[in-house]
Amino acid sequence: MNGKQTRFVTPEAAVQAVRSGDWVDYGFGAGFPELLDRALAARKGQVRDVKIRGGLVIRPRIEVVESDPEQESFSYYSWHIGDYERKLQTRGLVRFLPVMLRSLPTLYRERYIRCDVAFVPVSRPDADGCCGLGISNYAWRTILESARTVIFEINERYPRLQGVDGSHRVRLSEADYVVEGEHEPLPERTYREPGETDAAIARRVVELIPDGAVLSLGVGGVPYTVAQMLARSDRRDLGCHTGTISDPFLELYQAGKLTNARKELDAGRSAWNLAMGSQRLYDWLDAEPERFHPGDLDYIHSVERISRLSNVISINGGVQLDLMGQENAESAGARQLSGIGGQMDFLEGAYRSRGGKGFICIHSSRLDKEGRRRSNIVAAIPSGSTVSAPRTMIQYVATEYGVVCLSGKTLRERAEAMASIAHPDFREELARSAAENFR
Repeated sequence: MNGKQTRFVTPEAAVQAVRSGDWVDYGFGAGFPELLDRALAARKGQVRDVKIRGGLVIRPRIEVVESDPEQESFSYYSWHIGDYERKLQTRGLVRFLPVMLRSLPTLYRERYIRCDVAFVPVSRPDADGCCGLGISNYAWRTILESARTVIFEINERYPRLQGVDGSHRVRLSEADYVVEGEHEPLPERTYREPGETDAAIARRVVELIPDGAVLSLGVGGVPYTVAQMLARSDRRDLGCHTGTISDPFLELYQAGKLTNARKELDAGRSAWNLAMGSQRLYDWLDAEPERFHPGDLDYIHSVERISRLSNVISINGGVQLDLMGQENAESAGARQLSGIGGQMDFLEGAYRSRGGKGFICIHSSRLDKEGRRRSNIVAAIPSGSTVSAPRTMIQYVATEYGVVCLSGKTLRERAEAMASIAHPDFREELARSAAENFR
């Protein structure tokens, strides 16, 4: 792609490259082509059947969706339903694309899917015309190699790091068009104060995390609480190899716990694919780029690479688990709540890691809209709900009542273990189901 005659144009001129019937990629996570989105939305009525692909959007608005609720010109597809996209879903304005993140580059590379126009958010260029991919490395390198038209949107607010050996770098010459302009403050993901249940689960998990552990933390209350407790603990030389770097890692660094000193790969550096958190997090990435290895999905989510690290600790949440250990991480019946993301990638990587542990952390129960208590550990995943991770991939399960390891257990032993960490109101019923169904 080098050697293109790159042109600096207005966003309005750049989006003229989008044709009826095109697939347009917006990227993933907190990185978002704000100016191009607004300019494309203004073409409502001029184009038809333009399909927008994105995911895990934490901005409060996608202009092409909000400007065209009748979907006359634009329809929106998501790899991972975020909070805002969940609201769109209730209005029938988002279509879900199931994907395991490590397989996503293959979908583009092998042309299972196509990208006609790529809207790529990048940082300010340096004197050599090189930009960073800001807060979302994603699979942009693979997408750039397959797109018909590439448009860079320079965001003056992005961290300027360019990675290790150019892992986070693109050149202006790789784009057909480049646009500039003033941007809103970067979208932030905040954390609420942990509740009593989150704290109880986190305490149990922290007990099983050794010195030198390499952490992969999902989003949510329990991973954040684990990080807070580790920051106050006597653990030393913790590392980071994670899909999303977030404020919990900043807290560990500020407490002197995050050194990455014992990692067999990327020693001294935190490795990640996406960044999502507060402005303080983004400022840290900009101020100390030498501490990070931002990499693409092929690098960060590679099970083989994760497994070469010792003591990988993967911590994720779930919606439900059944007595066999099957996990629903992403749906309520047929209604999509989020996505599998990289959970399977890091569960398997931790399983293969010497000393590694993969945790699914879940509240044992919840209250429904009528105030009735419901168990999150069930006899079987309900019909219509997603089995996100198979029973063979679930290693450790943690609730506020305990932690169990399912590895090497029979179905009966698994069921008994799962029943033992359920809410007390449901243990007898679950134990009876275990006895009836697993001999």
